[in-house]
Amino acid sequence: MLSTTDVLDRHIKCFGEGDLDGILSDYAPGAVLFTPNGPLRGIAEIRPFFQEMLAEFGKPGTTFSMKLRSVVSEFSYVIWTAETADNVYEMGTDTQVVRDGRIVAQSFAAKITPRR
Repeated sequence: MLSTTDVLDRHIKCFGEGDLDGILSDYAPGAVLFTPNGPLRGIAEIRPFFQEMLAEFGKPGTTFSMKLRSVVSEFSYVIWTAETADNVYEMGTDTQVVRDGRIVAQSFAAKITPRR
């Protein structure tokens, strides 16, 4: 069974490669992703969130920097910054809860400044 570190590593790798199916395979079927726009429940609701993120982060000139990465037991926490063609992410943060090798809960928040 994958550890929390293994899941986090794979999740970050798949995001960087634009691998939507790989990202979604990290989630348990009933996972919840908490976002500033409300919770997304299950893979069907989580999919469009990552489709949009991958479309934005896949544009030329995107930069990403991991500022902090912590794993304790079944919990992971990351802080990051990024710049895309559309937005400046002054700070992004994700917290994940991993059980039985899958993400069962995640929160996402970011301070985003549009470039336009």
